[in-house]
Amino acid sequence: MQLALQTDSVRDLPFEQVLDLCVDLGVRNLEIPTGGQSSAPHLQIDELLGDPSKLARFEDQLASRGLTIAALNCSAWPMHPVLGADHAELIRRTIELAERLDVHTIVSMSGCPGDGPADTTLNWVWSTWPDDQADLLARQWDVAIPFWQAMVAHAADHGVDRIAFELHPMQLVYNVPTLTRMRDAVGTTIGANLDPSHLFWQQMDPLAVIRVLGKSVYHVHLKDTKAEPVRLAIAGVLDQKTGNSNTDRAWNFRTLGVGHDRDYWAAFVDALRAVGYDGFLSIENEDPYQEGEEGVREAAAFMEPLLTAAEVAG
Repeated sequence: MQLALQTDSVRDLPFEQVLDLCVDLGVRNLEIPTGGQSSAPHLQIDELLGDPSKLARFEDQLASRGLTIAALNCSAWPMHPVLGADHAELIRRTIELAERLDVHTIVSMSGCPGDGPADTTLNWVWSTWPDDQADLLARQWDVAIPFWQAMVAHAADHGVDRIAFELHPMQLVYNVPTLTRMRDAVGTTIGANLDPSHLFWQQMDPLAVIRVLGKSVYHVHLKDTKAEPVRLAIAGVLDQKTGNSNTDRAWNFRTLGVGHDRDYWAAFVDALRAVGYDGFLSIENEDPYQEGEEGVREAAAFMEPLLTAAEVAG
């Protein structure tokens, strides 16, 4: 396993400085967002697809430093009643760019439809009660399966053999049963981007998820979550506090080691090794209390000895 950097972690740094940061940290792999929920500060997808000279310069910036692309990330909202068409096109174009860069994995999200043609936003069903919610969920899957069948065919045409879904609430695919349902319907091009931070706050067990998913884990994000017990006791994990209310939320994303200790993360690495995962562990900093570069440096320093110990033990 190798460390990578999800470059939105340091979104305020210019691209060249991001690359130099990776060299300084000894992190040789990047996961670069192309758009969607990201402003894509480090990659202009239309320029790279439309201008061979800009694509060549982009590749040279990486190669001259001995860096590679672990994955392209298009954290899109496919099937969204308003954004869906544009975000579906972004996924297609990300696949096309991946082919030109000889990248075989993209990270995305499954998306979630609304509940009818006049909708203006998605409608995420988290409970099958009352009955009309179960009916809506069935209709949404009837939309999602053909959508992803077509996208998987597009990926196959362009040499992309892994689409790693981030298991995230507000998406149809957000846990093990829903990922399994999608893979059964669409095929094994679909797998998991395992981001434990989203599992922690849902009260899921990332170690159990790894054991069950096994070879279906296609990519990994390194991000922690810390529960805030006083707020959690009265609001639960479905706390509706907005993201900028971090001082009064039931949980917050944190830098590695803040929510879970070194022993936990050592067990996390061991669990991945046990199922044969040998891919990338991509540092993603979204800690509201810590500046991006500081959090990235701390996360890299935290994980390096754990990976070294795992190699020795292996």
